[in-house]
Amino acid sequence: MIDDIQAAIPLGFLLSFMIGPVFFVLLETSATKGFRAGVSLDIGVILADIVFLLIAYFSSFQLLENLSNEPGLFVFGGMILLVYGIFLFVKKAKKKSNVKASKGTYLGLLVKGFLLNFINIGVLAFWLGLIIVVGPSLENNPNRMMVFFSTVLLVYFATDLIKILLAKQLKRYLTQERIVLIKKGLGIVLIICGIVLIIKGFLPKERFDIQEKIENIEYL
Repeated sequence: MIDDIQAAIPLGFLLSFMIGPVFFVLLETSATKGFRAGVSLDIGVILADIVFLLIAYFSSFQLLENLSNEPGLFVFGGMILLVYGIFLFVKKAKKKSNVKASKGTYLGLLVKGFLLNFINIGVLAFWLGLIIVVGPSLENNPNRMMVFFSTVLLVYFATDLIKILLAKQLKRYLTQERIVLIKKGLGIVLIICGIVLIIKGFLPKERFDIQEKIENIEYL
C-alpha cells in the first residue's frame, strides 16, 4: 500500500498543473474572490474528476479482466496517452485574459467548477487511459486502485490549495510563452509514455517478465 501511495503522489502533483480552462478559472476566482471561493470551485472540479474516474473504472472493468495479461492492453492504453499527448502538444493556447470568473454563491461556484470540468470529454479519456495503464500494476485489485486514485486526488486537491493561496503571484508569472512551453512539455511526456507502452505491447511478454528471470537465476 505504501508503494502505491508513493507512486500516486507525483502523478497527483503533475495533474494539478495540467494547463486548461479550469486552471485559469481557478486562479481568477481565487485572486478576485478569495480563498473560500477558490476552494468551492475546486471541490466542484474534484467531484467531476471523481465522477469521470468512476465512469472510466466501471466501463473498463471488463476490459481489464479480459486483457489483464495481454499485450493489447498496453497498446490500447498507450494509444490513448499518445493521442492525448499529441493533442496537448499541437493545441494552441488560448489567452488567459479572456477567462473571467462570474459572481455567485459558494454553491454556485461549486456547480460551476463541476460543469467546467465535466464538459471536457478529454478528462474522461485521460482517466480511462490511466486506469488501463495502471490497473495491471495494481493487480486490478479494487482496494489498491482505490488507495492509488484516492491519493492522486488528495495530492491534486492539496496542490490546488497551494495554488489558490498563491493565485495572484502565479497569475503574474504565467506568461503566454510559458503556458505554451508547459503544455508542450506535458504533451511530450505523454507521447513518450504512450510510445513506450505501445512498443511494450508488441514485444514478447517474456522480455518484461522480470520476476521469472530472477527465479531462473536463483535455480542456476
